[in-house]
Amino acid sequence: MAFDYKKEYKEFYMPKDSPSIITVPDMNYIAVRGHGDPNSEDGEYKRSVSLLYGVAFTIKMSKKGGRRINGYFDYVVPPLEGFWWQKGAAEPDYKHKEDFEWISVIRLPDFVSEEDLEWAADEAAKKKKTDFSKVEFFTYSEGLCVQCMHVGSYDDEPSTVKLMHDFAENEGYLPDMTDKRFHHEIYLSDPRKVSADKLKTVIRHPIRKIQTPS
Repeated sequence: MAFDYKKEYKEFYMPKDSPSIITVPDMNYIAVRGHGDPNSEDGEYKRSVSLLYGVAFTIKMSKKGGRRINGYFDYVVPPLEGFWWQKGAAEPDYKHKEDFEWISVIRLPDFVSEEDLEWAADEAAKKKKTDFSKVEFFTYSEGLCVQCMHVGSYDDEPSTVKLMHDFAENEGYLPDMTDKRFHHEIYLSDPRKVSADKLKTVIRHPIRKIQTPS
């Protein structure tokens, strides 16, 4: 049976719809960076998703080709994720999506090296006759976070974020957004197949312990 990250690591992919504190280890990803509104038709974001899946499935199906990746085991391609921020803003402003900076990602199994990723991008480019040069190997150190399952429209995320921040503060933590720690979303539903009110998205924010006077 193929290894399924969502089932094996439920603490990262299937949190409850109430906030919790979690420490996330370093993870490797296929990544594409970009800017702008993710809802734009034929926009940069939608093209990035196509690039990510092109490489992800090239790696997964390498078992049937000439490439033998050391340590390979069969697995389910993990869900699409995204890191989001807006320059100069402490929190995402959903009314100005055109200002979003983002890193769109899919998690890589630990056996995949940077060299393996480069091979997969080259293979995908040959097969699809598309430029895959924006694809990169990305390691993210997320660390201490508060997270929650958000059920509903992406535009309704602020209510869940407030719930998360209130919970974190009650537990003795503050949000810790920086130029290296971002608003993080993990997409468990396909918006093409699921109505907006039933979309499931893991929302994760970096936090730090509140410093108390000594």
